Amino acid sequence: MAERRRVALVTGAYGAIGRAIAAGLVARPDHEVVVVGRDPERLRQLVADLERGGGAGRVRGELVDLSSHEDVRALGRRFTGPLDALVNAAAAAPRRRSVTAAGIEVVLATNVLGYVWTLEELLPALRRGREPRVVNVASYWAGDLEVVELEIVRRGYDNDQAYRQSKQANRMLTRAAAERLAPDGITVHACHPGDVASKLSHDLGFGGAESPEAGARTPLWLATRAEVPGETGGYYEHERRAECRFSRDAAAVAALARRVAAYP
Repeated sequence: MAERRRVALVTGAYGAIGRAIAAGLVARPDHEVVVVGRDPERLRQLVADLERGGGAGRVRGELVDLSSHEDVRALGRRFTGPLDALVNAAAAAPRRRSVTAAGIEVVLATNVLGYVWTLEELLPALRRGREPRVVNVASYWAGDLEVVELEIVRRGYDNDQAYRQSKQANRMLTRAAAERLAPDGITVHACHPGDVASKLSHDLGFGGAESPEAGARTPLWLATRAEVPGETGGYYEHERRAECRFSRDAAAVAALARRVAAYP
């Protein structure tokens, strides 16, 4: 009996880097790739583009608003098969502060809570996966996180600051998830992708010198490499493990995990 294809789910696949990650996975004949988006027409076009790309893998779309916990819960209810790799690559950095229908600031909801909710709701599928792993696309451009003010009200909204603290949160919460899921055999890593010119980078006020394919190289490598026994909770740049100063403070990581878990 032929071995089943590895199933990978990629969020943020509309973006330059997310699309390149998805395309890299679809290029592998042993993969089935699920791309997630909230716009039906853009999602349909993305799937069609990936299919036309000539990859030997399979691809399908799932309509989900990652900034909505209820939408992500619905994804978890209907996603019944095993999941081998979850790549959290969704990101937003609107120039003006906005909130979701639930009243949560959009950068926090999309870049941080969306990662956490997607992992939690797909955890049963990951537990049924083969060498299951989670890849959180974070950034070296990280910092300024205040656990008591994740939605940036008192400080006054600045999208660069909102983005930087969301990426610091991704790196810290990667450690928390890695420690919690180690007994399940699920590895969790964070990484900095390359610097790519994209809508996100333009919203943040800078460009990018790398191609989307170069930018996707490290997250794609983490999603497909052979698992290293006992290795989890790392932060990677340029396909190499790097020091993450934010995740060294276990008390701060735990405090952030508790604060995030309190969101409905």
